[in-house]
Amino acid sequence: MADTQSARSIAYTRAPFSTWLGIVCLFGLFGLIVLAVIGPSPRTSDYEETRAKKRMEKLKTLHEETQKELTTYAWVDKNKGVARIPIDRAMEVTVADLAQKKPAPAGPIATPASQAAPAGASPAPAAPQGAAVSSPPSSGAASPSPPTQQSPPAPASPAPATTP
Repeated sequence: MADTQSARSIAYTRAPFSTWLGIVCLFGLFGLIVLAVIGPSPRTSDYEETRAKKRMEKLKTLHEETQKELTTYAWVDKNKGVARIPIDRAMEVTVADLAQKKPAPAGPIATPASQAAPAGASPAPAAPQGAAVSSPPSSGAASPSPPTQQSPPAPASPAPATTP
């Protein structure tokens, strides 16, 4: 038991004051060395300023090139006869071209296949222009005619594929 007691007293003995003083002095010495190395160096960095100047010069050059391309005439492909014109002139030519053209009417809109209508419902709407409509021959005014059967109009564009 005495051995256990002596081991605990050795493990928990306080460090002498000189050990703590030595540790504090080492931290102080480290701080002085850091100040000596960093202190005389300049605090400003010209590196970032030079990078910023280079970026501004590149941006200015790029802006000048794009302005030149947008405001001058030049050949894009001389063999094919493709030329570049200033954008202002291109807008004038396009507006004049569009002003001369008459707007074209929109084509018919394809409607989905109609479902069987209930008995009391009104007849189907009139077929769009160009759609084939079959009507039974009229046999006389006195006889009632069966309701007319219309063929569905041909779709203007293919129907989208359905996924299962």
